[in-house]
Amino acid sequence: MTYSTQPTASHYINGAYVEDSNGAEISVIYPATGEVIATVHAATPAILEQAITSALAAQKSWAATSGTERGRIMRRAADMMRERNHDLSVLETFDTGKPYQETSVADATSAADALEYFGGLAATLTGEHIPLGEDFVYTRREPLGLCVGIGAWNYPAQIAAWKGAPALACGNAIVFKPSETTPLSALKVAEILHEAGLPAGLYNVVQGLGDVGASLVTDPRVDKVSLTGSVPTGRKVYAAAAEGIKHVTMELGGKSPILIFDDADIEAAVGGVILGNFYSSGQICSNGTRVFVQTGIKDAFLNRLAERLATAVIGDPQDPETSFGPMVSEAQMNIVLGYIEKGKAEGARLVAGGSRLDRDGFFVEPTIFADVTDEMTIAREEIFGPVLSVLDFDDEADGIARANDTEFGLAAGVFTSDLTRAHRVSAAFEAGTCYINTYNLAPVEAPFGGSKASGVGRENSKAAIEHYSQIKSVYVAMGPVDAPY
Repeated sequence: MTYSTQPTASHYINGAYVEDSNGAEISVIYPATGEVIATVHAATPAILEQAITSALAAQKSWAATSGTERGRIMRRAADMMRERNHDLSVLETFDTGKPYQETSVADATSAADALEYFGGLAATLTGEHIPLGEDFVYTRREPLGLCVGIGAWNYPAQIAAWKGAPALACGNAIVFKPSETTPLSALKVAEILHEAGLPAGLYNVVQGLGDVGASLVTDPRVDKVSLTGSVPTGRKVYAAAAEGIKHVTMELGGKSPILIFDDADIEAAVGGVILGNFYSSGQICSNGTRVFVQTGIKDAFLNRLAERLATAVIGDPQDPETSFGPMVSEAQMNIVLGYIEKGKAEGARLVAGGSRLDRDGFFVEPTIFADVTDEMTIAREEIFGPVLSVLDFDDEADGIARANDTEFGLAAGVFTSDLTRAHRVSAAFEAGTCYINTYNLAPVEAPFGGSKASGVGRENSKAAIEHYSQIKSVYVAMGPVDAPY
């Protein structure tokens, strides 16, 4: 299969596509049909060396470039990305299986937003003057050096830019490894950045599985690691980075709660729950998969949710009318089907869905379980698929305590018409990203990240600058040095 945005080689290094067929083959499978649409090769040691060497060679002069110029290049890339949104969205749909209806508004556009936002910040990254009588200290905000980004398969283009944009704005170079399941889109991000004027070597993309990621994370020349992935992967990467005392950002998984009080607007709550469970076929780390519904509106909520879910258009992801697509891979589909069986076996009531669809590709029906209890597997473990668990709760204190009873702390949401309660509940949530009367929005202007096992650090917003730069203090003495001997 060919299409206008198909990358021309496996890796993008030093401003050009690079191939090394000695690397293991990785098949790119279109989730809607199960067809192999492309093949890439995992990075060999020679490819990794080329990527790291070119990044190091380019970084010093990039750091010396003014923030205004760095920002100008990044904003130009953002404009190009928006101009090519259709082709990039088609590619993203082939890569992930997500409907074009979704990728056309949430993937390359989000990547462009990140490049534009951090491009705008680049010229503002200054230090401060600290008076100390006659003496003074001034600070410099400096880049870390070489950053490594490791991406997940649910938002390939977005994650490539969420990690690359703040890194570049601060004067760093980056080597990015996409998920082996979705290797194509990041290559186009690199290509566009170079075409927009980014000097060669500053943004490199290499393919591979966990061993390639491990090689990057443990390389002593790497100064920073940013991972989007699962908690088990995060633990391994965090430990490996700690061995080298590297800066780290971890954006990991969740089992996030949504509390729906009986005074909530049911239509809005149903919409938020759909966005928090079935967008991207449920493959979003911040999904609110534990939906606590106050007992007074439980039946009305479930009935309306089932009605709206029945209107989902399941089909060819490239058809703009399709609103629900396949799982990203056969392996992920089987994981999700296994959790559905656990839900049935442990006594949850199946309200809708629950099966693989009888068609080509890796489609799982949007699935709702009711009468779920806190100890059930589907209420404890991250499923990463279109499986929603509805739990009952009686009062605010009960709802908050049970919402927080998890190792995770990525996101949380509350639906209520009582805004005092909304703010009170949000303050009580043990989560890094909270929502009031909406869910799963992630504008680049706002910090995004988790607490507890869901991660460390923040992506997006001005907060990300702290994770891709460091402060140097310079003490200036204006008089003689006074020493005791």
